[in-house]
Formats: sequence, C-alpha cells, structure tokens
Amino acid sequence: MAMKLGGGSSRYTIAQNSDINVTPFVDVMLVLLIIFMVSIPAATVSIKLDLPPADGTIAKPPKPPVFISVMGPNDIYIGAQKTSMANLIGDVAAALRLSDPDTPLSEQRVLVRGDKDIAYADFVQVINRLQQNGYLKIGLINEDIE
Repeated sequence: MAMKLGGGSSRYTIAQNSDINVTPFVDVMLVLLIIFMVSIPAATVSIKLDLPPADGTIAKPPKPPVFISVMGPNDIYIGAQKTSMANLIGDVAAALRLSDPDTPLSEQRVLVRGDKDIAYADFVQVINRLQQNGYLKIGLINEDIE
C-alpha cells in the first residue's frame, strides 16, 4: 500500500494514499506479452499444400449431374424419364452420355433422391446397384429439387 508523507496535521501522522500502484500491473502485462510473443509462432503449424501451378486458364464449369428420383420399389425416374431397376444402369449411362460425352461414366456425378414414403431398402438397392456398376460419385438429395 502506498503512503503519502508530509502534509499531515501532526509531525508523526502518515496519511494513506488511495492511488493504485501500477508498477506490478505493468510488470505482469509485459511478462504476458513476452509469453504470447514466444508461444504464437510455435502454435502456428504449417501444412504443406500441393497446389497445381497457376496457368491462367479458366476452369470449365462442371456439367450438370444426372438426377435419379426413387419414388417406390419399381418407380424410378432419371430426370423426367421413368425407368425400372432392371433398366437402371443402361438408362443412367445413356443420360450421362447426353450430359457429358467426354468424361468417363464412372467419373460423372449422379444425385439420388428418395421419396419420403419409400422403404429404406428400396433406396439403398438403387445406390448399391449404381456402386456395383462403377458409379462412385453418388450424392444424396434431401429436399425437393424444384
């Protein structure tokens, strides 16, 4: 506690000083500043990224995917065209060739949407049939497309 000397009524009375001594506060702040300055570079971990070189060309926008709607066990639509489980792979291949003939069929995106009343087994059967025939870029849609 700081004391004020002089200015009292008696020669031996010491009046209290209510001012805050900021020296310990400044010391603590400087120590914390040094700790943070030392620890921040160690906390930033660098991650090696293998980015392709910039060649200045503009990337082509992705082609629109093929939408498959599963409405029932044998009520499957590719876009607006109705198909069955037996004809599913052939119709998907035809739809993918129409949307993007240059890309291999296994590299193209297929989006599958299931009706809310469909059984889970029927929905998974369509996805399994696509995966067994090499279509691995399958996405699921959980809301109405239109």
